[in-house]
This record gives sequence, structure tokens and C-alpha cells, in this order.
Amino acid sequence: MMKSNQTVTPTDPSLVEIREKIQCGIRLNAEDGLSLYRSPDLIGIGAIADEVRRNRHGRNAFFVYNQHINYTNVCINRCKFCAFARDKGDNGAYTMTADDVAERISARKDEPVQEIHMVGGINPELPFDYYLELLATIRCLRPTATIKAFTAVEIDHLATLSGNTIAGTLDELKQAGLSMVPGGGAEVMSDRVRNALFPNKINGERWLSVTEEIHRAGLVSNATMLYGHMETKEERIAHFIRLRELQDRTGGFSAFIPLAFHSKNTGLDNLAQTTAFDDLKTVAIARLMLDNFAHIKAYWVMIGEKLAQVALSFGADDLDGTIIEETITHMAGAKSAKGLTRTQIHDMITDAGYTPVERDAFYQPVLTN
Repeated sequence: MMKSNQTVTPTDPSLVEIREKIQCGIRLNAEDGLSLYRSPDLIGIGAIADEVRRNRHGRNAFFVYNQHINYTNVCINRCKFCAFARDKGDNGAYTMTADDVAERISARKDEPVQEIHMVGGINPELPFDYYLELLATIRCLRPTATIKAFTAVEIDHLATLSGNTIAGTLDELKQAGLSMVPGGGAEVMSDRVRNALFPNKINGERWLSVTEEIHRAGLVSNATMLYGHMETKEERIAHFIRLRELQDRTGGFSAFIPLAFHSKNTGLDNLAQTTAFDDLKTVAIARLMLDNFAHIKAYWVMIGEKLAQVALSFGADDLDGTIIEETITHMAGAKSAKGLTRTQIHDMITDAGYTPVERDAFYQPVLTN
């Protein structure tokens, strides 16, 4: 069993002050965040994050039985960090029909899937009705599952297709079956990084604006940060603070997911993989900076199953889910499994010294046999 680090006393004096601020209910500022990143005392940072995590969730660690659907990899944005996107006609380019999606869903009909996670590229040839049909198809086949679909980037695109406002577009998507929104697309909210790596994608301000509309429409969403490419620590902290400010206004974020960059088959394939030190520190700092987020995920797809177990003692309280078949990160060289069984995730959590809690998309416990 992995021992808790909650009784560890930080060796870095700056961490003592940060711990005292947190214990007194004082919100960390940008300089505190940078102090955390500058500190070499990883165990001390983890101990502080673990205290916060335990105060919120005790020894519980959550996961969901979910299935991923990536409906198309044709994308006009062609971000430099992406190994998934293709141009129409490229070798390996694809777009699923509603029947294709129905086949994927039906193949798992006997499994207790709680959540369908569906995202794809910005394919200019798909009409708005295509997206409504996908939602309606899934809802018909999985009426009790939560459909978590379309990032803020996709929803911005769908509003253009529909000729409607963001609010009006969301209303149509909700009527077709949309119940929740995933957190991708913001990457790192820095104009410098955007101009270099994803100039065709909406900027951070637009992502925040669309996400605020999503929350105002009564939809819960997640938030992410893609780290480990060309961003600075200052840009990471600024990203956290902008998410925190939006959460103050709307309360619509369910969880934050740090996404470790994988460079294989991307325009940045010269970059080394993130280190375990940086991965754990980023999980912990997210837990400390995002004081108004209920949940921090250790996304095992990105950081691997073993490190995800360790991250449960560094502020994370959720391992995401079974996934069933992840595509996007594995095309960029991820070495993790493409999916895990319920038993495998249960054992990962138990072996790390925590209590597994199978949940639905909204963190309500699921009763299992």
C-alpha cells in the first residue's frame, strides 16, 4: 500500500508559507503558483496537495465506466501538437456515419457504460444536422448514459454551421441529447503559444466566452491544460487563474484534467516526453491553485497507469475511466493501455491505498453488482 504523504513537513521555506495560507483559507496568487513550480521539494508540494485532497474527498478515488468516440479526424485547424488530425483525402482520414457510431455503441451494449465521450476534428464538410443525428443515435441506443460531447472549439464551429447563437445552438444540441461538455480545446491560454502552435483554433478569450455560455445553458463541463511543449510556467499559472476566475462566475466546471503532451507524429516530435517530476508537480499545483474545482483527474492515458496511481497522493482524486478505446493520444505515442476494465481500475486504486468509487458523469456513486 502506498503511504500518504500528508504528514510530511516541506523542506522548502516558501512551501511553509503557502501551506499556512491554504490552511487559513487564503487563495493562492500567481506568485505562489510560480513558487510551487520553482520549488524542488516535490514531496512537500505533494503533501500540501494531499491535505487539500483529503479534506475534500477523504480516501475516495473516483472512476467512470465510459466509452470514447472520435467521429472524425478530418480537421482544418491542423495544430502543430496534434498527431490525430488529417486533411480530407489523406491516408487514414475518416469520418464516421451515424450508422458507424451506432455500431460502436451497440458493440458494447452489454457493458454498463455510464458516459459516452465524443469529440472530433473541425471538418468543414459536415452539416449541423450530422451532429444532431449523432447525438440522437447515441441517446436512442444508450438512453441512460450521459453524452459528453463537443469541446468549446467544436461548439463554436457548430454555431457557425447552425447560423444560430451559441445559446441557441446549445439548446438544439441539448434537445438532441447533449448532457455535458468535455474540457479540451483551450490547450494553454497564451496568445504567444497559440500563434506558434494552433493559430487556426479559437483563442483563449473565445474559449472562455463559449464555455461561459455552456455553463449558462445549464451544462457542466470539464477543463484541461496541455502542458510540456513550449509554454512557460508563468503561462501555466495564468491558465489556472483564468479557469479559476470563470469558475468563480459560473460554478460550471466539474473537473480539471492536466494533459501531458506527447510529441510522436506531431510537428513537435523533437521534444522529449514530460517527466514524472513535472507530471506530479502539475497535478499537485492544479489542486492547490484551482481551489474552486471539486475534482482533479490523473488521466492515466496521458501519464501511464503507474504514475496515475502515485498522483492520487499528489492531489488527484479521479482516474477518469475505462475509456475502452482511446485514439488521439496513442497516435501521438502514448504507451498506456487503450482501455482498462473496471477490475483493473478498481485494483489500481486499491493497490495505491485508496477506496474505489465508481461514479456517473456527475460524480454520483454507481451501485454495482
